[in-house]
Amino acid sequence: MIRLDKFLCETLGITRKQAARLLKEERVTLDGTAIKNGSLKIEEDADVEFDGVALRLSGPRYFMMNKPSGYVCSHDDAYNPTVFILLDEIGAEKLHIAGRLDGDTTGLLLLTDDGQWSHRVTSPRHKCDKTYRVWLAEPAAADTERQFASGVQLRGEKELTLPAQMERVTDDEVLLTIHEGKYHQVKRMFAAVGNKVEALHRESVGQLTLDPELEPGEYRALTEAEVASFLATK
Repeated sequence: MIRLDKFLCETLGITRKQAARLLKEERVTLDGTAIKNGSLKIEEDADVEFDGVALRLSGPRYFMMNKPSGYVCSHDDAYNPTVFILLDEIGAEKLHIAGRLDGDTTGLLLLTDDGQWSHRVTSPRHKCDKTYRVWLAEPAAADTERQFASGVQLRGEKELTLPAQMERVTDDEVLLTIHEGKYHQVKRMFAAVGNKVEALHRESVGQLTLDPELEPGEYRALTEAEVASFLATK
């Protein structure tokens, strides 16, 4: 059992004072009847609606999004739209990003409110593979694969990058798989070998590949198997 006002706070991400206001305005119903008493004890799976929208206490949530260019991975930004405005989810402010992408980078973005799961995705200790499709300003040099496989020195870093695998698609388009997540890593890796990234798209993280049915800006919940795939990593 849970107090109705606490239920509203949990599901809507609001304060107790805001919950009391919604109840007073008769915008909350229980089994189809408007309720004003916030101290009322209800079952956690009770039929509660806010402005006609069903509310449910939920466990951790996991989503994949096809991130479009021009959106930043932040809850608030004074100059750019954020990916969170693309979410039509109650309590979206409680979600965070497991592995940010730059504003001009597109592709697979993972969002969750499960901190432990997010750590499995992003922690360097777990060496979660990330594959990017990269468009370059110049054709990749003949020895780029070898350099990346050996590790390259990034500006401002003391250690070489972990070995990475590069596959050529065309002269100036490649697939690059890295096993860590340093700041602007892909762009800095190509800069270290004298090239420049013109466009960048993340295709996969771990065993999870971006759903081809998702248009830029669209998202969907992960399946149980997709969530579990990260828990099986070392």
